Amino acid sequence: MPVSSAMCRLECGSLNEERGVMKLNTVLLLFISLILVSASNILAQESPSAAQTAEQLRAQLVEVKVTEVELQVRAQQLDWDLKPENIERYFAGVGSTRPEEMREQRRRLLQNQKDHVLARLEQLGASRARLESAIINADAEAYNQSAQGSPPAVWANQMLGGRYLTNTRLFAGLLILSAIAGALALVAIIHRRRRIRLTAS
Repeated sequence: MPVSSAMCRLECGSLNEERGVMKLNTVLLLFISLILVSASNILAQESPSAAQTAEQLRAQLVEVKVTEVELQVRAQQLDWDLKPENIERYFAGVGSTRPEEMREQRRRLLQNQKDHVLARLEQLGASRARLESAIINADAEAYNQSAQGSPPAVWANQMLGGRYLTNTRLFAGLLILSAIAGALALVAIIHRRRRIRLTAS
């Protein structure tokens, strides 16, 4: 009877220990999965590839060019409106004791609008030049990436090269290393408990 009781306690202890190991295994696996998902999300939120960047820059360049055309048309219209005969025609049929003053006010208003349009066109010209230069660089980078191989190979090359080792990538790498360390710890705990159980039996 004492032998049976001891065997029962041993079996119950082994069962409880096995359940504890299974719980620990489940919790750690969930933790590792969470870390890997978080790391994947972080890497997915990284800056786009050079090809995607080039496409985005081209879209911005199109918008700049469209705005330039609109402003150029507006500038031409203002040049037309600023002609003395057109200013005088603008007030045709309007009675006033000071027609010269009204025409001067009109001229100043149109000139201010033209100056604003020309200043905006100058800004857009500078933006267009920057975008064109950035597109050239992005296209060159996209070509280099395509020549280096598949996206995983490119990513690994960038990581090892240190050119794109940003804080976000570093954090993602630490998360992955934590998951690997957790898995190794789980394996070590399981092996230790098995050795203890075999020694006790």
